[in-house]
Amino acid sequence: MRERLLAAAMEVFAARGYHGAGVEDIVAASGASKGAFYHYFESKQAIFLTLMERLADLVEASVEGAIGAEEGGGALRKVEAALRTVLETVGQHRELAKILLVEAVAVGPAFEQKRLEIHRRFARLIQRHLDRAVSEGSIPPQDTALAARAWMGALAEIVSQWLLDGTEPLEPRLPALRALLLRSIGAPAEPGTLAQRATAGAGEA
Repeated sequence: MRERLLAAAMEVFAARGYHGAGVEDIVAASGASKGAFYHYFESKQAIFLTLMERLADLVEASVEGAIGAEEGGGALRKVEAALRTVLETVGQHRELAKILLVEAVAVGPAFEQKRLEIHRRFARLIQRHLDRAVSEGSIPPQDTALAARAWMGALAEIVSQWLLDGTEPLEPRLPALRALLLRSIGAPAEPGTLAQRATAGAGEA
């Protein structure tokens, strides 16, 4: 029943927006009773926040899986895999992403706090692998916390605009986005770490 309520809430919020949706609408769409709704959720706000957390968990699980599959590819490869997976996952769950990145904006302090928590959560994940890329010599030493926050801001803006007015898939935008983000951290455009390039140059000399 809880899953039915969450699925119905996702549809109702996506169709009507947060303010336009009511508990009665969610109950009607789910086929449940109002008593069942309040058994699982205290309010409309509570189920909305649960949906926000659900999308974050879904994206994080997909990203961690993609990163784990890149064993031996280096930290920069893992970051690229994470970037690709974020866009793919959001593209596959457009309505849920709309709830998190569009509907949650300017709804209220509780929603903004949750949104910021989720952003920080993913920024830390990105930073962790950027730190590894620095230690491997794949990118120059830098403020990886700042870079991770900038990446999150760029991703959120691109995805939000796509959710609002985009009809084409997100994936074709990946090469241009990848190139832009990698340039922002001084990553080489072609395979091979900075350390490898330096070694090769010294050998030629």
